[in-house]
Amino acid sequence: MTGQFDMVAEPRVSLDIPLDLEEGILRLKRDLNAVLLAHYYQESEIQDIADFVGDSLELSRNAASTDADVIVFAGVHFMAETAKILNPAKQVLVPDLNAGCSLAEGCPAPLFKQFVDGHPGHTVITYINSSADVKALSDIICTSSSAERIIRQIPLQKPIIFAPDRNLGRYLIKKTGREMLLWEGVCIVHETFSDRKIIQLRSRHPAARLIAHPECEEVVLDQADFVGSTSQLLRHVRSSSDKEFIIATEIGIIHQMEKYCPDKIFIPAPPEESCACNQCPYMKLNTMEKLYLCMWNRSPEVTLSEDIRKKALIPIQRMLEMT
Repeated sequence: MTGQFDMVAEPRVSLDIPLDLEEGILRLKRDLNAVLLAHYYQESEIQDIADFVGDSLELSRNAASTDADVIVFAGVHFMAETAKILNPAKQVLVPDLNAGCSLAEGCPAPLFKQFVDGHPGHTVITYINSSADVKALSDIICTSSSAERIIRQIPLQKPIIFAPDRNLGRYLIKKTGREMLLWEGVCIVHETFSDRKIIQLRSRHPAARLIAHPECEEVVLDQADFVGSTSQLLRHVRSSSDKEFIIATEIGIIHQMEKYCPDKIFIPAPPEESCACNQCPYMKLNTMEKLYLCMWNRSPEVTLSEDIRKKALIPIQRMLEMT
């Protein structure tokens, strides 16, 4: 049995969605003894009501530090799975089951197992943006902020498989000098940024510093003034003396940047097409209404088989030991 999402709770008999959703969510949170987690890429109103806002692993560890009985995770499904892996005794709810991730969905466990089995003797380092089933097939999990430190600890004679993000993998190869066998996955948001349009934008804003997530393509990273995870990007703009930034990651992070640095200017990096492609369509599936409903119904709930949960926990624990 593999990790899955189950609609395990029966909806309550009657429901009146309150006019004041924030008040209703806070009341349900108290009733459930719940902790509300929101990723940086969520809509600003969800971020503002959350107990914790941050990266996926950071949020799961925040939840473990509380005495909450229920975790409500406003993010995407691999994040909720990670919360369940680290908090097996807590109920984990998500607002929308369809809030997936192109990286996780582009690396299905059966195909990944074939890939790993076809390259025996490799250390399998897997980015946290992956399903619980894929984590269970891995030796070490990493985040974008911890990956370089982990790779540098692998003996030079030991070959490495890195999955599922090829752009992050190429960036790490360049940073560490280690050759790695890459799974060909991409984030649909980070691969869409236009190098040409960013150059044009920088010419109009010569004082702006380009900061980028390492899931971006190499042509974007090569011209970036700073590269880092979402948390690292946020810390950078807070500590920097610069006043203007072009942000090459999902635009939800700009809400936190503006809260911490109201005197600074943040410009979203433009995608190649004339669209809202610098917004994650999966993250934006979560809404305040869905957040209220999932708490009211205590469903959808994330469940994992204990076998998969324990197997996926091992490489996460290795990451924590190495970092």
